[in-house]
Parts: sequence; C-alpha cells; structure tokens
Amino acid sequence: MDELIRQALNTLRGMWQSRWLASAVAWLVGGIGVAVVLSLPDKYEATARVYVDTQSVLRPLMSGLAVAPDLEQQVAILSRTLISRPNVEKLIRMADLDLKIKTKEERERLIDELIGELKIGTTGRDNLYMIMYRDNTPDRSQRVVQSLMTIFVESGLGDKRKDTDQARKFIEEQIKIYEKKLADAEARLKEFKLKNLTVSGDMQDKGYLGNLSELLGKLNQAKLELREAENSREALKRQITGEEPVLLPESPGDIGQVAIPEIDQRIDAMKRNLDGLVQRYTDEHPDVVGTKRVIEQLEAQKRKEIQALKKSSGGAKATQLNANPIYQQLKLNLAEAEANIASLKVRVSEYESRYQNMRNYSKLAPEVEAEFAQLNRDYEVHKNNYQQLVSRRESASIGGELESTGGIAEFRVIDPPRVNPKPVAPNRMILLGVVLVISLGAGVFVSLLTSQLRPTIFDVRTLRDVSGLPVLGNVSMLASEARNARNRRGLIGFLVSLGGLIAAFAGAFAFLLLTARA
Repeated sequence: MDELIRQALNTLRGMWQSRWLASAVAWLVGGIGVAVVLSLPDKYEATARVYVDTQSVLRPLMSGLAVAPDLEQQVAILSRTLISRPNVEKLIRMADLDLKIKTKEERERLIDELIGELKIGTTGRDNLYMIMYRDNTPDRSQRVVQSLMTIFVESGLGDKRKDTDQARKFIEEQIKIYEKKLADAEARLKEFKLKNLTVSGDMQDKGYLGNLSELLGKLNQAKLELREAENSREALKRQITGEEPVLLPESPGDIGQVAIPEIDQRIDAMKRNLDGLVQRYTDEHPDVVGTKRVIEQLEAQKRKEIQALKKSSGGAKATQLNANPIYQQLKLNLAEAEANIASLKVRVSEYESRYQNMRNYSKLAPEVEAEFAQLNRDYEVHKNNYQQLVSRRESASIGGELESTGGIAEFRVIDPPRVNPKPVAPNRMILLGVVLVISLGAGVFVSLLTSQLRPTIFDVRTLRDVSGLPVLGNVSMLASEARNARNRRGLIGFLVSLGGLIAAFAGAFAFLLLTARA
C-alpha cells in the first residue's frame, strides 16, 4: 500500500512539472470547443397533432352487412410506413425544398436527411399522432410538417378507397370464373341425367339397393294378393257350379250354412272388431254392447232373407239357388274377383318388369351412382362458392359506399403545424459543460503523458530501482528565498490560469443565459 502511495505521489509531482503545458492544452481545447459550440446553428422544431377517429356509429349498425376493416391497425401501419422514400420525395416537391437542388447527389442527401429528422408517433393516447421535424429555418420546418401531415391524411383515405376497388375487382373476376364453372357443371349434370335417365331415377332418395329391395317387397306383396284373389275366385266358382252348393237351412239355427256374401262380410268385420274391443274393454263397455247389438241385427236380417227364399222356393231342402238373388250376387262377386285378378296380374307383371330391369342394371348402377355423386358434389361446391362470392361482393359494395361517405374514419387536425419561437437545439449549456470537462481532461492527460515520456526521479528508492545500483547516500537541497518566491509565483500563475479558464466558461454560460432570456 505504501508503495502505491509513493508511486502516485511521484506521478503527481511529475505531472506538476508539466502544469504549464497542461494549462496551455486546456485553454486551447476549451477555446476550440467554445467556438464550435457557439457556431452550431440553431434548430427550430415544428410539431402538429392529428387525431384519427375510427369510432363511427355506422360500424356497429352495418356489422354483418358490410366489410369492416380493422382501421386501428391500418392507421398504425400507415403511421409506421409514412416516412418512406416515395413519400419523402413527394414531401420535397410539396414543401419546395428542391428549389436549390442542382445535382442528384444533393437530392439523395436531402432525402436521407429528411428520413433521419422526420418523426411521427403516438402521444400516449389511442389514434392521436404527433408529427415533428427540426430545421435551421422555422419557416422551412413548418412547411415540412404541413406537407407530411397532408400526405398522412391523403394516404389514409386514398389507400382505403384503393383497397376497396381492388377487392371489388378481384371478386368480380372470381364471380365470372365461377359462373362459367357453375354453367359447365350444370351442363354436365344435365347431360348425365338425360343419358342415364332410368338408372338416375332409381337412385333418388333411398339409392339403388334401397329401391331394389323396396320393389322386391312390392312384387311379393302383389303376388300374395294375386294368389288370395285367385283362391277367392275359385271358391266362388265352386259355389256357382255346384261343387259346394248353397242349401237353405232346415232350422233357424242352421243359417250359418247359407252364404249371403254381402251380409256375411259385414258380420265378419263386426266380429273382428268385437274381438279387438273385448281384449281392451269389459263386456259392459258401451262399444262392446253396441257392437254385439249390430251383430245381432245383421244375423236377424240374414234370417229374414233366408225365410223369404224358403217361401219363394216352396220349402225344398236341396234346391240349388241358381235363379235366386244369392246366385246373382255370387255372379257379381265372381265378376269383381275376375277384374281384381286381372288388375293384380298387370301389377305383378309391371313389378316383375321393373325388378328385372333393375337387376339388369346391377353392374352398371354403382358406377353410374358414383359418377352422379361426383358430378353433384362438384356442382354443389361451385354453387356454394358462387353464392358466397356474390354475397361478399355486395358486402364490399356497401363497405365502399360507407368509406366514400367518410363516416368510417375521420382525420382531424388537433394542433396545426406550429414552430417553437425558441430554438430547441443544440443545448449549448450542456455542450459547454462537456467542453469544460474535456478541456480539463485534455490538460491532465497531456501532463500525465509528458510525465511518462520524460520521467523525473524524486527519491532514493526510485533511483535505486531504476538504476539497479546501490545508493550510498543522498544530499538534500535547501531552497533559497528567491527560489521559494519563484515557486509561489508559479503556483499563483497556474491557479490564475486555471481560474481564468473556469471564469471564461462561466462567462460563456452567463452569455447563453442572457441570450435565452432575451
């Protein structure tokens, strides 16, 4: 620790010997610095504030009907991309900054300077933007800010209209393309249906296999009904031809042996109805009692007709009813049965023909069905895309009309371009302080450098360390009164020089303060 202190003291003593050189360097650097600071041109700042109002009443009202762009994002992107080379070139023409430009290099230099100096940003509130520019001339800075503000407003409105027109043009082109695609798909689908009319008809609703199964069920049902009708016809023939003759009963209890088809059918229907009612209700239920009463009335009516037949036939027990009303009724029933059988045969024949045709198409139907599904799918896709494009075209048209009215976003100038009457740069007070520090530091650095380049030995230990030889002794020097006086005058002169430097800077500070107040 003592060694470090000794070396520091030796260094300070060496620097003290170069104090006049340090003072001269400090004065020189300070003078140059003050001259440079005072010669710097003043910078005047022009500012303007613009508010972009995107909270329009029309936006929520037209939600879902018109295309509503994200205006906040668009304005933010516009503010960040406003200071571009094309806009700066336009600004130069608008502000008449190119009047003194002679060469292309000067123009490029001016563009680079404006890009570096122009500033636009938010003021801490949404959609409130501030435009700033500093220049040596107040009027020029104001014209630049005015021009940039005009470009900002016009770019916002123009870009919206341009985007809307481009979107509408693109949608119109896509609609024309899909109109052609839709017409081609409709033509292919129509041609396919005409070419495969029979098969395509069978493929509707349930598909080919479902229609084939349903047709087979109808065919079997028709065949069953045909067999039932044929059996009924044969029974009627047997009754008419005498194989099962109809005889009149000997007693009233044998009326069930005589067939009167009209009454018998009604009695059978009522008995079936009675069986269903008995399963659900008791014998005392009104519907059960009423049905029994109707059956008794029909049986009584049948007995009356049989008695009338017995009287007209003279009571013969085995007389066939070939010339009585019952026989005539049987003939009518037989004719109806024949007609029904003929109708059922036609139905069975038709079902058989359809079933055979569908069986013949069993190999062709899957391919036709797959092709039909593909064509129909393509048609539906083109149709949906076409309808969506038409809907979006209308939305784009409404959105364009809204933008043209100016009700979606509004640019309002809060503060017009204004120039601060006092220069905002450079800050000479701070610069002078920096120059003072630099000048003092330069003096200290020069004295230190000199002490290192031309070292001086002040004690025995340093001499021994430098020479590497033993020191036998040292001789002290006693300064005379004249030398001491000279040293005192040198110290006072150095302090006066240093004080004068500080006083000069203080005077410069005072001059700047008086100038700023004036």
